[in-house]
Amino acid sequence: MVLIKEFRVVLPCSVEEYQVGQLYSVAEASKNETGGGEGIEVLKNEPYEKDGEKGQYTHKIYHLKSKVPGFVKLFAPEGSLVFHEKAWNAFPYCRTIVTNEYMKDDFFIKIETWHKPDMGTQENVHCLDPNIWKSVDVIDIDIADRSQVEHADYKASEDPAIFQSVKTKRGPLGPNWKKELVNSEDCPRMCAYKLVTIKFKWWGLQNKVESFIQKQEKRIFTNFHRQLFCWIDDWIDLTMEDIRRMEDKTQRELEAMRKGGAIRGTSAADQ
Repeated sequence: MVLIKEFRVVLPCSVEEYQVGQLYSVAEASKNETGGGEGIEVLKNEPYEKDGEKGQYTHKIYHLKSKVPGFVKLFAPEGSLVFHEKAWNAFPYCRTIVTNEYMKDDFFIKIETWHKPDMGTQENVHCLDPNIWKSVDVIDIDIADRSQVEHADYKASEDPAIFQSVKTKRGPLGPNWKKELVNSEDCPRMCAYKLVTIKFKWWGLQNKVESFIQKQEKRIFTNFHRQLFCWIDDWIDLTMEDIRRMEDKTQRELEAMRKGGAIRGTSAADQ
């Protein structure tokens, strides 16, 4: 059995702007999650072309020993909390698959994303079988809704309800920002439709772990897109060439950070 949910994140930017903003924010967020022997290790970041699809391929390793809840640590042997993430970014479509060598075929997370220039109103953009689509929970993430943010994750500097961009004049996003965006001719809009499929086959823990992972995915998507919007002045003028240079630099920085310093970033250990 697998658990499938679709998360929809509407943003006041264009699909083209988001491509740069997403890559910039991934690099910055990776540094915030790396240190003390844990975090993100980049193995590959290179162009790919296969079956008529082309884009950027990345292979990363996530070292997460202290970042998982206690009930996972109980059954996870030493060295097993290492996850491989392979991503094919053929923007505006992206596909990411996370696996674990210890769990092998009994575990995977698949995230498929379509980025569309709309307000998140399209149904079944991933073209699932109608019978499967009927069972998919659709969850709307509002980046300006503080109630959707974990207390431990909140930062005023990353709050779209407070932030206003100097360069684009976008923000702050009030309670009715989506309705205002629909009626605005000046501001672009887009939605990331993120379909998350989770398989975790372990007797007695399957439902608990699958639900836990889906909750964490929502948390990650919420925090990430709040950051992306509030960092817009840092990335809005960047080109894809700038991004590739930044990614190369970040890869070297992550390697140094992971080998030293303190453990940093989001933890699910208390949940």
